[in-house]
Amino acid sequence: MTEIPQAEGKESLSQQTEVEVDSPVEVDPLKEQQADVKIAGEKLVSEPEPEPEPEPEPVIEEAAEEKKARFFTRIKQGLGRTKANLTAGLSDLFLGAKEIDDDLLEEIETQLLMADVGVEATTEIVNKLTERVARKQLNDAEALYEALKQELADLLVHSSHPWAPETDSKPYVILMVGVNGVGKTTTIGKLAKRFQSEGRSVLLAAGDTFRAAAVEQLQVWGDRNDVPVVAQHTGADSASVIFDAVQSAKARNIDVVIADTAGRLQNKAHLMTELEKVVRVMQKLDATAPHEVMLVLDAGTGQNALSQAKQFGDSVGVSGITLTKLDGTAKGGIIFAIAKQMPLPIRFIGVGEQIDDLRPFDANEFVEALFSKD
Repeated sequence: MTEIPQAEGKESLSQQTEVEVDSPVEVDPLKEQQADVKIAGEKLVSEPEPEPEPEPEPVIEEAAEEKKARFFTRIKQGLGRTKANLTAGLSDLFLGAKEIDDDLLEEIETQLLMADVGVEATTEIVNKLTERVARKQLNDAEALYEALKQELADLLVHSSHPWAPETDSKPYVILMVGVNGVGKTTTIGKLAKRFQSEGRSVLLAAGDTFRAAAVEQLQVWGDRNDVPVVAQHTGADSASVIFDAVQSAKARNIDVVIADTAGRLQNKAHLMTELEKVVRVMQKLDATAPHEVMLVLDAGTGQNALSQAKQFGDSVGVSGITLTKLDGTAKGGIIFAIAKQMPLPIRFIGVGEQIDDLRPFDANEFVEALFSKD
């Protein structure tokens, strides 16, 4: 057996190592990631990899802007009929007009009334425009048109407030009220999905015990969103169902309870009294509940929606309004009448059937969508 001298062995190993390090073809990618390699008493150190550059912020901003633009487009599409009835008619008035006269102001008044803006709101708007014309603040039809847009937006501003339910004291209880057919149950399902997307746990209470279909519909929404539903048999006491729901939510540390109630006509005293009972029973568990009484109104009912808002407000102290079905009516101008006569925030507007079509109400966004020319 021939022995290899130790020096030669070291040299061979060093040469072998040198080949492995210097040859880009032969190197294993896994070995490249090892910064420190000790071979034959020497330390080979690979150069540190450059730190990855942070993603440019404008990309994120663009994504947010795209999302906002998409929602704005939905609102414009949803307001199509009201837009055709109100703003298209107004645009036609101003199309050939160069000067402001009494006839033009009268036509504006007619268009607003036809769109269900309401007598009180319309009178206020026209009077303000007339005063500005008299003071020579508006010199031509184009200036009048812009002033009209601003007056409509000003009517809505006090009704436009971001809604941020506080869930520190659990559960936050929302009592949904309104007449039959306004879209209460569908609104509940969309709200549940919205709260879930914010990371909050939700429980639904099937308080509309008069209609079996109402309970089934709520359970469908519960299954779809993976949300528990507390329900009893048809004809059960609504107050009892909602009491059980709040009690269950407390035990399970649920963030939000959304309670459905039977649709009732605002002029039926005994049904409104029953709603008051629901509130009293709920307060046995939480003296501050309900934390929100949300009145759901159908925009298509026009001026009757105002009567509903006043009656429900007197009975259970409505704290917020959701206006549904704006996409299916030319009477969307009712939102201005509601804002004028009811000192309540408009929480949401419904402009379609999709989950995302229940939109937080923003006065300026609404008016811009209504008057957009595309």
